[in-house]
Amino acid sequence: MEAHLNRKLQSIADAMPGWDAAKLKTWPLVGGLMNSNWLINHDGQDYFMKLFGEGSENFVDRRLSYEAASQAHALGISPRIALFDPEMGVEIVEFLRGYRASTNADFSRRDFLQSVVELYRQFNSGQKLSTTKDVFAMTDEHIEQGRELGVLVPADFDWLLVQYERAKAAFMASGLDLAPCHNDAMPGNFMVAMTEDDRIKDMKMIDFEFASNNERAYEIGIFFGEVFVDEVTTNELIEQYYGTARREFLARVWVIRAVADIKWGSWAVQQRRLSSWDFDFQKYGIWKYARARRLFDDPRWNEWLAAI
Repeated sequence: MEAHLNRKLQSIADAMPGWDAAKLKTWPLVGGLMNSNWLINHDGQDYFMKLFGEGSENFVDRRLSYEAASQAHALGISPRIALFDPEMGVEIVEFLRGYRASTNADFSRRDFLQSVVELYRQFNSGQKLSTTKDVFAMTDEHIEQGRELGVLVPADFDWLLVQYERAKAAFMASGLDLAPCHNDAMPGNFMVAMTEDDRIKDMKMIDFEFASNNERAYEIGIFFGEVFVDEVTTNELIEQYYGTARREFLARVWVIRAVADIKWGSWAVQQRRLSSWDFDFQKYGIWKYARARRLFDDPRWNEWLAAI
């Protein structure tokens, strides 16, 4: 491992003007499911280094990720990429000194929620990316993969699919509102700098591995679901994002929130068959299906579909 890392560092130094491999220091960082992450220092300057995991190219469009991250940096909402080399399997990014990763607990605070919504509003308002993959294409792919694998699904899965197809039909009839989307609403993807009196000084987005053009409502809908935002706050944040709380906007976000749970539930139950990670994917997937079922059972479900 050490010899491999040393060879990689020499290649990186050769690719970076003015760098000397002898002046590079490295420290492994915790985290990263598909990649290995490192803090590296060259001549007193810190950087974040991501070494792409073997086979990760089957799940991540690296050039699209770089395109999205570069666009976000140009908007001032993401760190600068110092080196991107998919052949070498490395990405080196400006290290956000003085920032920390957000946590689930942070999102019990209104200021954290509002800051993320503002980041999304800026990124989603940018120039479209070169590739479109919307949530319905992703979900259909996961469902079909699951069928091929013979995954275990809830007893009422056919009914869940009927509701999913109704949601898909409503969005397709009204037209997808495509925008550049981050598509990965994990708390750790929002780096925050805090003041001494515990106020947010700045926040930036990181990790664009799943970025694509997607339905705009999905970006905030999945975020509100992932951090368990209550209904009143969700509707207020929808108004912040769109500038108005029109009935159709509320409907699009609440419906796509259910779709997101079908998507990730279908992804998770197949990972039970495919992944070697020490994680109960089946339990996670069934929980996601249960969250979708709760929204499908909401007495307003048909009204939301009609409002889209």
